[in-house]
Amino acid sequence: MAKTIAEINEKIKKGKVMVVTAEEIIDIAKKEGIDKAAEMVDVVTTATFGPMCSSGAYINIGHTKPRIKLGGGRTYINDVPVYTGFAAVDIYIGATSLPDDDPRNRIHPGEFRYGGGHLIQDLVAGKDVKLVVTTYGTNCYPRTKLETWLNIKDLNEAVLFNFRNAYQNYDVAVNLSNRIIYTYMGTLQPRLGNANYSTCGQLSPLLNDPYYETIGIGTKIFLGGGIGYIVWQGTQHNPNVIRGKNGVPKEPAGSVAVIGDLKQMSPDYLKGVSMAGYGVSLSVGIGVPIPILNKNILRYTTVRDEEIYTQIVDYSEAYPKGISESLGEVSYAQLNSGKIMIKGKEVPTGCLSSYPKAKRIANTLKEWIKSGEFLLTQPVQPLPSVDSGIVFKPLKERPLRNKK
Repeated sequence: MAKTIAEINEKIKKGKVMVVTAEEIIDIAKKEGIDKAAEMVDVVTTATFGPMCSSGAYINIGHTKPRIKLGGGRTYINDVPVYTGFAAVDIYIGATSLPDDDPRNRIHPGEFRYGGGHLIQDLVAGKDVKLVVTTYGTNCYPRTKLETWLNIKDLNEAVLFNFRNAYQNYDVAVNLSNRIIYTYMGTLQPRLGNANYSTCGQLSPLLNDPYYETIGIGTKIFLGGGIGYIVWQGTQHNPNVIRGKNGVPKEPAGSVAVIGDLKQMSPDYLKGVSMAGYGVSLSVGIGVPIPILNKNILRYTTVRDEEIYTQIVDYSEAYPKGISESLGEVSYAQLNSGKIMIKGKEVPTGCLSSYPKAKRIANTLKEWIKSGEFLLTQPVQPLPSVDSGIVFKPLKERPLRNKK
């Protein structure tokens, strides 16, 4: 029997809703069958937690006396350069931004480096952060210098705004070369010394709704410990990829852009990440509720790690090479076992995402819904799916000397 989001919300308000996590639904559907499980269960909660480099936050610091225009000058918070090319006192903090004096080629494993992701974490944690501005004066904005401490509680707005998060599947990174390489997928040892991956498999939001039938623009989510929303498809959203059982992509596919009030969030679910030889990032916690509107949607949420496959990619050469040049495909069950076979060699695996933290997020969202604190939203527009005609394209480079 089909349900609607409005009907599920009425159950939430009355305390009669049946909510389970994407991990729990697997056993329920196995025991009860798809049809009965779809009648019993109203919402399945999904989650992920891991480095998401295309993240950041915007803040408004309020006007000074006399007024200052940050744009056009140089602005730093805790020595991290931030972007100010807006109106007078708006700032965007990029998660991968590094201090000017950070040696970009630093590759000492275990050495901490501070950047935009850590700055966002410090703001969320309520720490004072140092703002230093040097700019030019105008008749309406005469001040040219500013040095002060900022605290999130004093800001007019502090908003997390990430334009590519929760990637729907991702490659496994390996290194076939004879040298160590340092990447956003971590340190990769030579000659297939290790294999790194970064997806929470059967808990991941877009792997539980592979064709984006319930997840769309306007979907209310758990974001960084608070409440957020999906506001658009993420950059590099690429639904037209090779898919396996029940539509699960076998390579990077969809992504989402998200937004939420940074003041509601927690440093437990927004953590700065320091990566040797690469730089910095921000690990983001995201939880997405999937309303069980029919048995097909329920079937998608029963996906297991054994059924989710991804590609093994050599990061020592130019990439992405595409699925046709993959070194092979492997399931998340195999990856989670701690070792996989590549070219006849047993290779240890490591995950940049945290499945235990994703599990905690899925359970937290489950409790929010059961307690009536969190109602579901009807998307105002679906994410582009396989019939949308969207194809992710590489940059078409055109030498500047040929421009007339």
